[in-house]
Amino acid sequence: MPPSHTIDWPVNDPHILTITVQPQDIDGLGHANNGRYIAWCERAAWQHSELLGLNVRDFQNLNRAMALHHSEYDYLLPAVEDDQLQVATWLSLAHGSRMSREFRIARTTDGKIIFSALWQLVCIELSTHKPKRLPAEFIKVYGPAVKTA
Repeated sequence: MPPSHTIDWPVNDPHILTITVQPQDIDGLGHANNGRYIAWCERAAWQHSELLGLNVRDFQNLNRAMALHHSEYDYLLPAVEDDQLQVATWLSLAHGSRMSREFRIARTTDGKIIFSALWQLVCIELSTHKPKRLPAEFIKVYGPAVKTA
């Protein structure tokens, strides 16, 4: 495997999930399917949240969750089978009922960013699905994790 390159992330110390593109990730055009990028981001986001201290069970116990309100995706370069990728994520806002999470995916062989995304999330009450302010537990865990570029 070629040596890994340093990746210039827009923030210091983002959460990183390392993955290798598998044959089942490849579509009929010979590169990773667009939906896989989103699935990798979701996996990284959940892993990051759990490492910070909030998981699905906590959301259920608090009757609150962060729901996707708006998303933006930029597919910059293709990923192919056996590419090793780093999926970086960080929180860029946590205020009121809103939170933003950003992503970059980079190839380790050349350090190039191949994908970027922004999720705008809203806190909802699980029992009603109505927007609610971030509970104190969310602010305590997510607030210190917010990073700015």
